[in-house]
Amino acid sequence: MNEDLRTRLAAEAAELGFIAFGVAAADAAPKAGERLRAWLAEGRHGDMPWMAETADRRASPKGLWPEVRSVVMLGTSYAPSVDPLRHAAHGDTGVVSVYALGSDYHDVIKRRLKALARWLVAANPDTDLKVFVDTAPVMEKPLAEAAGLGWQGKHTNLVSRSHGSWLFLGALYTTLDLHADPGHAGRCGSCARCMAACPTNAFPAPYQLDARRCISYLTIEHKGPIPFEFREAIGNRIYGCDDCLSVCPWNRFAQAANDFKGVDAPFQPRAELLAPALADLLALDDAGFRAVFAGSPIKRIGRGRMVRNAAIAAGNSGDAALRPSLAALLADEDPVVAEAAAWGLAQLVG
Repeated sequence: MNEDLRTRLAAEAAELGFIAFGVAAADAAPKAGERLRAWLAEGRHGDMPWMAETADRRASPKGLWPEVRSVVMLGTSYAPSVDPLRHAAHGDTGVVSVYALGSDYHDVIKRRLKALARWLVAANPDTDLKVFVDTAPVMEKPLAEAAGLGWQGKHTNLVSRSHGSWLFLGALYTTLDLHADPGHAGRCGSCARCMAACPTNAFPAPYQLDARRCISYLTIEHKGPIPFEFREAIGNRIYGCDDCLSVCPWNRFAQAANDFKGVDAPFQPRAELLAPALADLLALDDAGFRAVFAGSPIKRIGRGRMVRNAAIAAGNSGDAALRPSLAALLADEDPVVAEAAAWGLAQLVG
């Protein structure tokens, strides 16, 4: 019964746009909690206090929901059709991480998961279930590895043999006892391109990440002034960083998301985010920020962090034409923005 249900569930997931499907038992990643606590003890979560506050619930699916018996892990491709590193030498242009070039994946994936959950309840009314997309204390990557979707590479992100490094993950917790997939073994071998590519040396060792040094963390999660030691290395990255993902050899097998018969049209790049001009970003007020980034995951960081990031990028640009834009921010009501503008201006005037 459950094997047939699982087969039909996988087919329904594919219809909804999930290109990766696997099932793990609720206790299939026993070492994840231990690694999480060691990471927290070393302070590598920086100023993301919720990681520590939810550690007990995050460590195991049963810690979040004791009744769960199976975890269905699902992946949706956001493999880029453009080179993520295409603007590395274009100082007057900001670089946005590939995952944020289109619609907010939280909203898109949550809708798909809810549709899949409705199907499962209709097929088996006795089940209870919950769905999660990145905002709950769920260890998506270890669970995806346990469900056979891929493995956590040396950059700590999930890598798929079929889809490379470009998968949005969603989780469906259920009280059903579904047949579990075998976990996926690592396939990194001796390759360490991801570690070597990191501009800020955020990987103290293979399979370990110090978020405090990660450009994605610094430009998205970190709220205060960006530490001086990382500012030049940030270059023109204004939201996230794809360097470690982009160089992974497994990406040569990844099919661009826009090749999947239109199912992932929400993740196609928005024209205004493909090559945003730093001058335009520096001129944003709150209303302008909300208008430009409506429906984008970028909206969560707010105007202050975006303009802070743009000011750092402007300081790294070598473009004297950006001096007036930075000067206009020296008296900004956000002191973090004003400080970043002062730094950027100082860089440009030598």
